[in-house]
Amino acid sequence: MKKILCLYSTREGQTKKIVEHIVAQLDGYESEFVDLHLHPKLNLALYDKVLIGASIRYGRLHQSLYQFIDHHARQLDEANAAFICVNLTARKEEQKKDTPEGSVYIQTFLRQSAWQPKLIGVFAGALRYPRYRFFDRMMIRLIMKMTGGETDTSKEVEYTNWHKVDLFAQKFKDM
Repeated sequence: MKKILCLYSTREGQTKKIVEHIVAQLDGYESEFVDLHLHPKLNLALYDKVLIGASIRYGRLHQSLYQFIDHHARQLDEANAAFICVNLTARKEEQKKDTPEGSVYIQTFLRQSAWQPKLIGVFAGALRYPRYRFFDRMMIRLIMKMTGGETDTSKEVEYTNWHKVDLFAQKFKDM
């Protein structure tokens, strides 16, 4: 059976949920899920495909992602590997913030990363106010107010466009 390695960096779980959704559409693959925050050192050659998903918090990807890439850059270049970035800005599809070209986060990632993925997806995440610590809840509320988003801190809102995720899954399957 073919094997897929699914690496994720997530805060409240939406990135992992999206990665799981993508992998569920890949028939015939045995999947292994690994939290990037654990700083794993893996042999990527053991896998037929590699999917890395990371979320943005306060405008940045977690340092664990860059540490993993720095350690595995050559293997990632040789692998059938794809990258997805999950962030709340991507909810602005009409402004193309959900595309690699329109995402400032992806453009920054590509400048800072030793790896240049062959396939990149950008997806809106979820707003989970009740799950955040007080400080995070207030800071994210301020950011959402400035960007025209939901500010009711009693709500949880999922902005993920699942149809778009399905289209990415097909591209990933075909690579």
